[in-house]
Amino acid sequence: MKNKNWLKLASIYIGTVIGAGFASGQEIMQFFIVFGYKGLFGIILATFLFSILGSSVLLNVYRNKIDGYEKFLTPIFGKSLGKITEIIIIIFLLAGYCVMLAGSGAIFKEQFNISYNIGIYLMALVTLITFLFNIKGLSTVNTILVPILLLGVILTGGISILKNGFQISNFSGGEIAKTSHWIISSILYVSYNSITTVVIMSSLLPIISDKKTALKGGIFGGLGLGVLALFIGVPLLGYTTDINGLEVPMLKIAENLGNNGSLLYGIILWGAMFTTALSNGFGFIKRISSLLKVNQPIFSIIFCISAIPIARIGFTKLIITIYPLFGYLGFIIFVFIVGRFFIKEFKNYIKKIK
Repeated sequence: MKNKNWLKLASIYIGTVIGAGFASGQEIMQFFIVFGYKGLFGIILATFLFSILGSSVLLNVYRNKIDGYEKFLTPIFGKSLGKITEIIIIIFLLAGYCVMLAGSGAIFKEQFNISYNIGIYLMALVTLITFLFNIKGLSTVNTILVPILLLGVILTGGISILKNGFQISNFSGGEIAKTSHWIISSILYVSYNSITTVVIMSSLLPIISDKKTALKGGIFGGLGLGVLALFIGVPLLGYTTDINGLEVPMLKIAENLGNNGSLLYGIILWGAMFTTALSNGFGFIKRISSLLKVNQPIFSIIFCISAIPIARIGFTKLIITIYPLFGYLGFIIFVFIVGRFFIKEFKNYIKKIK
């Protein structure tokens, strides 16, 4: 039987990145579609960068037998700066998990007309069950859910394109603020997602069987993210007027699926939140339980229960407060990782030709 671990790696990578902002269309709108058709070039560039980021991190993990993100960051930043960076990342992981719990509550209330608290409790429960199975649970859930999410997004975007044709944009009035070039925006978007990528990829050594597996996992994970972004971005280009100001633009696109389109996409969005909550929560639990030398399953229970009060602060408030700060940190990490990767590969190449 052929080694399929690269598929597990790619699925975990996609599941880590495709959270509420991605699947809702909000991130794709703000980072790419605000630039019109040039945003599609931005998505293509981001796809390439995601593949480089994923493969370079996984290859580094395999070569140096890294089993935690702290061991990945220390050689890059040094001990002192590495510790500061780790503290910030720990806070980010906790906040990211709470944001996904809050997002689950918002979806249950707005899309399913069910209590906000029930949405939070359910997300906390299903993530806890997964955490109890450690890496195997994380791998299994992502391997099952990510293909479903891919199919759901491609189906939604594809039907919209077939029904309405390929439109560059129908935006004619008002303004969507954009503060940078599409190339810069594309780089920032990948950087913004680099924190959770490093954290989760650094924990996947047990399923990285060889160098080829590491490279394929990163490359195909990046390509999968690119496909998802295109099937979200292209339909959004034709609906710019209709979606301007909406918090979940893809729900408007999902109306092309019929009367229950928005409801079906609400389920897809919840699934995307679930995979991201797993990534953030798993990274936090693994590191803190190791630092405190406590039983990981017991700490998982404590963590999930403790996150519920924070999640009640609200989805939008948490995003506005937390995400901008970590975008800058992510950019620094991204530059260091990719820079070191190319420098190391160049040195290896020089040694071979001498």
